[in-house]
Amino acid sequence: MSEAAIAEGRAPAPALGIFERYLTLWVALCIIAGILLGQALPGVFHALGAATVAEVNLPVAALVWLMIVPMLLKIDPAALGEVRAHWRGMAATVGVNWLIKPFSMALLGWLFIGWLFRPWLPAAQIDSYMAGLILLAAAPCTAMVFVWSNLVEGEPHFTLSQVALNDAIMIVAFAPLVGLLLGLSAITVPWDTLILSVVLYILVPVAVAQLWRRALLARGGWPALDRTLRALSPLSLAALLLTLVLLFGLQGEQIIRQPAVIALLAVPILIQVYFNAGLAYWLNRRLGVAWCVAGPSALIGASNFFELAVATAIALFGFQSGAALATVVGVLIEVPVMLSVVHIVRRSRAWYERG
Repeated sequence: MSEAAIAEGRAPAPALGIFERYLTLWVALCIIAGILLGQALPGVFHALGAATVAEVNLPVAALVWLMIVPMLLKIDPAALGEVRAHWRGMAATVGVNWLIKPFSMALLGWLFIGWLFRPWLPAAQIDSYMAGLILLAAAPCTAMVFVWSNLVEGEPHFTLSQVALNDAIMIVAFAPLVGLLLGLSAITVPWDTLILSVVLYILVPVAVAQLWRRALLARGGWPALDRTLRALSPLSLAALLLTLVLLFGLQGEQIIRQPAVIALLAVPILIQVYFNAGLAYWLNRRLGVAWCVAGPSALIGASNFFELAVATAIALFGFQSGAALATVVGVLIEVPVMLSVVHIVRRSRAWYERG
């Protein structure tokens, strides 16, 4: 058994803190605060938006690191050895995450943004909107899924091993997949910037987190790791909320000026979340997977690594681009939509287990 399994087996999952329990409220307040601050202090936000090195925005990069490194500290690479124990749930989730979701989002983007909604959208931004949607769907979530899994009483070893597997796949598959789909959408792919984003927001944080994890375990064992995770948890969520303030401060003018565009961009995102969650849930039921595995499988299949999507969209296309706006719309609806999926999974347990 992996060290993660031993750790998870010695104590029940911790109760959700006040941040997690009222996350929708904090997100809503930060969105409002960001929009208001962006209108009141435009110079400050423009200066933050212009703080870039090699096309990477430094404030966003720092906040993304603060968000994801504490979450990555939880991941035990040895958990990949448990893939065999949950291979059916893993197969369903990996299939949805990597073979269905990015391509279904590209299709939905073409259908809704490129065709049905085209007359009501700025013509110059159509391709950029579609690029943002593709970036949003091309990487499965690695951070918030621990919260979603806890809310559906998910099997913790499965969640941990699935996230570890997705991170391993993402390191090698994210850039080629995004390049392929952007190429199919006739968007020029700046490969150097895309690869830099993969290194900066996936490869380096994973390496740093694993080196830090090993050092903590070597120096103080599980108590040292537990203390560090407890100390960093509020920091990670605070970084998430500050990121929302920054993003909506920079995008607030566009949101206020064109609320109809926000609503139209939300349509394919909503459809792909419910479609992929439902597909993963149904596949698990057909494969005879236990409900405690099917729940987190559905949630991992539906959720997006929006931190990576936002950062990559900004690096590739800029803060004021349609791509950045589309990923920000993903942030806007991520929490309430995922909480609704949690509710559906919990309410459908009796139906699932009858199958």
